[in-house]
Amino acid sequence: MIALVTGASRGIGRACALELAGQGYELWVNYAKNAELAEQVCAEVRQRGGKAQSLGFDVADRAQVDGVLGPALEAAGGIDVLVNNAGITKDGLMMWMGPADWDAVMSVSLDGFFNVTKAVLPKMLERRAGRIVSMASVSGAIGTAGQVNYSAAKAGIIGATKALAKEVAKRGVMVNCVAPGFIDTDMIQGLPVKEIVKLIPMQEVGKPEDVAGVVGFLCSPKCRYVTGQVIGVNGGVC
Repeated sequence: MIALVTGASRGIGRACALELAGQGYELWVNYAKNAELAEQVCAEVRQRGGKAQSLGFDVADRAQVDGVLGPALEAAGGIDVLVNNAGITKDGLMMWMGPADWDAVMSVSLDGFFNVTKAVLPKMLERRAGRIVSMASVSGAIGTAGQVNYSAAKAGIIGATKALAKEVAKRGVMVNCVAPGFIDTDMIQGLPVKEIVKLIPMQEVGKPEDVAGVVGFLCSPKCRYVTGQVIGVNGGVC
């Protein structure tokens, strides 16, 4: 069994990779820039008795996806699990947001979803089995001021997940997304965490492992009848 996690060199992606390795999946650890961190994740998987390899490509770049992921998929005969985790933020009020900040966030989240999912889907459909889990956000569900681009991108992931789930359910491919709230990763560095915590019913930010546990369930044999769903991991924010 093979699982590909995009943006897996750190944060939620790293936690998802380790969670799936614990379920017995061979991991393909994708990274865009930091090969060293990706190799560290692979090394940790191997130390735990699993198999892992790093794959360097920018999910937003179709040529890179085709050039790197394409041959890997051909050699392996496809994969069993895809976790679309790669994403970036370029925060700011929309009145001051430049086109480049809008395009960059949209490209990684939405073009990335399309490019990678399109690449892995044919073999899943052929085998009549597969799990696709994409990372949305509470911002995509309720909107967050200062994150119009990110909120729009993650709302798009939610819509795409629901639509794709309906297209492929008959072929045994289950498609879901997880919508984290404020999680202790690089993405909340520089934010007023003490003030944010006051808005969270559980009065704490989450950990990457909290999200990874839900991803692990969605990719496990226990999850047999769940598709087209958005599962919030947000401490009660809604």
